[in-house]
Amino acid sequence: MNLVEIPENPTFPALTQNPRILVVEDEEIIRDMTTIALQKEGYDVVSVSNGDEALKLLQPIEKRPPESIFDLIILDLMLPEVAGLDICRLLRYQGNFVPILITSAKVTEPDRVLGLDAGADDYLTKPFSTKELLARTRALLRRQTFHSFTNSLVYRFKEITLLSKEHQVFLRGQPVSLSPKEFRVLELFMASPRRVWSREQLIEQIWGVDFLGDTKTVDVHIRWLREKLEKDPSQPEYITTVRGFGYRIG
Repeated sequence: MNLVEIPENPTFPALTQNPRILVVEDEEIIRDMTTIALQKEGYDVVSVSNGDEALKLLQPIEKRPPESIFDLIILDLMLPEVAGLDICRLLRYQGNFVPILITSAKVTEPDRVLGLDAGADDYLTKPFSTKELLARTRALLRRQTFHSFTNSLVYRFKEITLLSKEHQVFLRGQPVSLSPKEFRVLELFMASPRRVWSREQLIEQIWGVDFLGDTKTVDVHIRWLREKLEKDPSQPEYITTVRGFGYRIG
C-alpha cells in the first residue's frame, strides 16, 4: 500500500464531491426510485436494467475510458442476462474493488452470506426505504474515501480525470501527455479545487524550497498545461488566473 502526501488543508478528491454510482436493477420502479433519490443527493448516477449492460460499463480499466470509473455499484442479485452474484465475483476476480451494495428480495442469512462472500461490501433487503439506501450509500462512500487516501487517488474535474498512482491524465476520455512537473501542478490543483495557489507556493510544493530559478517558471508550466487541456488557452475554463493572487482550477 502506497501512502500519499495529503496537502495542506486537504480537500477530498472528486469521489466525495460528485461520486459516480452505477445502479443495476431490472425492476423499473425500483430503478427509477433509486436513481432519483441518489440524484437528489447530488450523485452522478448511471442506471442499467440487466447484467450484460452492466458488464459493458465495467470492463477492466485498460479497456474503458476513465469517465466510466464508478465509486459505488448498487447491484440487484436477480438480473436478466448475467446474475448479480456473477458480476460481483467477476469484478473481484479482475481486481476491481469498487464498493458494491447488493439489493435483493432474498432475506435469509445464507443468502446474505453468499452475497458478502462473493465480494459485496453490504447487503440491503427489499423492500427498502430511500433513507436506508442513502445512509448505506454514504457509509460505503466514506469508507472508500478514507481508503483512497492510502491508495491511488482518482481526481475528476469536469472533463479531466487524473489517476495519481498511474500518473495518467485523460481529457474527454483521451490520454494527455504531461511532463512530470506539469502532472504535479495539475494534481495539486485537482486535489484542492477551491484553493488559489501563488507562484511562490507552487514553487515550494513542486520545485522545492531550494529552487533558485525564476517564479516565471510557474507561468511557463501553466501556459503549457493550458495548451494541452484548454479548448482556447487564451480563455481558460480549467486553469484560471486569480488576478493578484495566483492560479486555481475552475
